[in-house]
Amino acid sequence: METLQTQVVVVGAGAAGLYTSLRAARAGAHVTLVSATPLAGSSSYWAQGGLAAALAPQDSPDAHLRDTLKAGRGAVRESAARVLCEEAPGAVEDLARLGVRFDADRHGHLALGLEGGHSARRIVHAGGAATGRRLIRALSALVAEDQRIQVLEDRRVTGLLSSGERCYGVRIGDGHLIAAAATVLATGGAAALWSRTTNPAGATGGGLLLAYAAGAALADLEFMQFHPTAVSAPNGADGFLVTEAVRGEGAKLLNAGGERFVDELAPRDEVARAVQHQMALSGQRAVHLDMREVDPALFPNVVSALRDAGIDPERQLVPVAPAAHYMMGGVATNLEGRSSLAGLYAVGECSNTGLHGANRLASNSLTECFVFGGRAATAALSEPTPGPAEAAANAVNLPSKPPPLTPESRAALWELGGLERDGPGLERLTADPHPLVALIARCALRREESRGAHQRRDFTQTDPALDNAHVSVRTGSEPALERWS
Repeated sequence: METLQTQVVVVGAGAAGLYTSLRAARAGAHVTLVSATPLAGSSSYWAQGGLAAALAPQDSPDAHLRDTLKAGRGAVRESAARVLCEEAPGAVEDLARLGVRFDADRHGHLALGLEGGHSARRIVHAGGAATGRRLIRALSALVAEDQRIQVLEDRRVTGLLSSGERCYGVRIGDGHLIAAAATVLATGGAAALWSRTTNPAGATGGGLLLAYAAGAALADLEFMQFHPTAVSAPNGADGFLVTEAVRGEGAKLLNAGGERFVDELAPRDEVARAVQHQMALSGQRAVHLDMREVDPALFPNVVSALRDAGIDPERQLVPVAPAAHYMMGGVATNLEGRSSLAGLYAVGECSNTGLHGANRLASNSLTECFVFGGRAATAALSEPTPGPAEAAANAVNLPSKPPPLTPESRAALWELGGLERDGPGLERLTADPHPLVALIARCALRREESRGAHQRRDFTQTDPALDNAHVSVRTGSEPALERWS
């Protein structure tokens, strides 16, 4: 097998992967970016939310931190949240310097939106609800032009080169090896493991399985955030996410009787459970989102997508229901993105710094891509460079490809590991043939309480003894509780 040599190899071309590559290249590193899709084809492209950052005169990083801790239901790693809240304004400024055009008001100041769980307007958008599209286009163009970044498109990483003590690079699907001082996973989340999801089909946690097989720890897999307002309709739009910013501008949630039943800007776990409760009471498959008083010019792509599906949100109520949206768990890392396996880093949704706790505060995730992507890029430059022979020596025992994700596994995870779960159902799920589905069930069994996005029918209360505890799992061992500083 031919072995290529680079300083930093980044796996994944979403917001986190693109930005990490650019930051490492700007610091002088030679970077190889491996993408399973063409540039600008990642899940981040479809992100409707913005970046959360305390930029208003009356706002502050401390207020942002308080909101993050409150939303996370006692499971947030405060040191990670503090880093994000303090460094978020600088990340927005850096993106603007790179050419990202953020939305401004008529006075030329940044237009700041309001989303659930935030006590102030602090959501920065680019192109309204097309923020992901605007960011990915801008960053992809910069990556393509950077002479220090080699881009391998339409290539899939099939294994990490690992001795069990250190990661030496990656193997890609055509058999080539890439030896690297630092390997950065930016492979996205796993919400498409559930049968009802807002995510594209490829978001099935492939990076998590790569890291786990190589010997890295995963954590908090039981915390999947279910977005409360995904379209519920058998017309091609099912699962389409209606951004929370719509509710920030006045959209209301109505039950079968046409009445409001929840504070629309409460944290997502609370709103999702309230929606689910109303559906159970009525026996219907959805509640309704009333967007009729919201200015459609603020959300042109949302309005257009709904109209394409035969729903006119200016005149009709939009049927919505919860759907799997964001994996708050992932590859366990420190505040520089380092995993428990030397030489291996993770950033973005596939990572888990502990920032999100049991419930992600809206729009902290895009900010996370840039704050922790930048930190990981800096830290990666200090890793020792392996030679091609050293990398090849650790390519002999790469794991075989996991079994494909089947509709049966996705349905089982939705039924037994959805908004509510219990011990008997999770035990059944541990026997699922898909390894990540089984791992999620094992971690959910270990957390014997209800907290945020993890709601158990057999343990309905939050256990104070589990405050700030994270369920961590490694190859060859059972999930264990850890506390991180």
